[in-house]
Amino acid sequence: MIDLHTHTTASDGTDTPFALVNKALSAGITVLGITDHDSTAGWAEAITAARKPISLALGAEISTLTLDGVSVHMLGLLFDGENEQMQTMLSEARDTRIPRMRKMIELLQADGYSITMEDVIKAKPEGATLGRPHLADALVMNAIVKSRDEAFENLLHNESKYYVTHATPTPEVAIQTIKAAGGVSIIAHPMASRRGDVISTATFSNLVSAGLNGIEVDHRDQTAAERIELRKVAVDLDLVVTGASDYHGLGKLNSLGENLTDPAQWERLESLASHRRVVTP
Repeated sequence: MIDLHTHTTASDGTDTPFALVNKALSAGITVLGITDHDSTAGWAEAITAARKPISLALGAEISTLTLDGVSVHMLGLLFDGENEQMQTMLSEARDTRIPRMRKMIELLQADGYSITMEDVIKAKPEGATLGRPHLADALVMNAIVKSRDEAFENLLHNESKYYVTHATPTPEVAIQTIKAAGGVSIIAHPMASRRGDVISTATFSNLVSAGLNGIEVDHRDQTAAERIELRKVAVDLDLVVTGASDYHGLGKLNSLGENLTDPAQWERLESLASHRRVVTP
């Protein structure tokens, strides 16, 4: 069982890296992707928890923005965690999250919502990459909404008046940076339209030219019809097809292993990295 997209308390998940690896072991996962938002901070702890039969595909989910303003998430896996260019890109993405959060809070306050930056920091685990889920958690703590899902559905989705984008690389730059660091890139949930605007299938050709390796096809936020369309794109462009849970712990309904990557597809994806970086206890 291969699940290549999960989150820990190093970003907006609710399980520590150690706890996540243990849960994955219990769930029968054999290859686990650790892909926190714009961060590799959870890698070291996850490695300490790893034991047979699980292997780790370490990476990050990188926030990007197309030139026409569409938010795209790019999974980078198996890259060199010490690569300076890669860590600079991740650091700069994290740095822009603070002013973005302040602006979103200001917009909410202007409409009478009782929320502060201090509330959000209190809701965020120490060392985690700041993100909208932490604002959602603060809204829950302040009894403004009942759950993260309600917060995103009513207040924090991409089309909301309270949504503020933040300075991020383009998908092409992210792909090129991942490749330069020896890793592989997979576009995450590219047709998850309930999150906001999505890219067109025609855009994939440009991403392939930049070095894109795969498409996350099987994801709970994509319909059966969208998955069929994405599989066709992957075949036409000779891209790897992946599936994953996008697990966040208690923060979302997603369950570990609810969508998986075929072993043959994983074998091909791993072969495209510059070196074998899978962590095998």
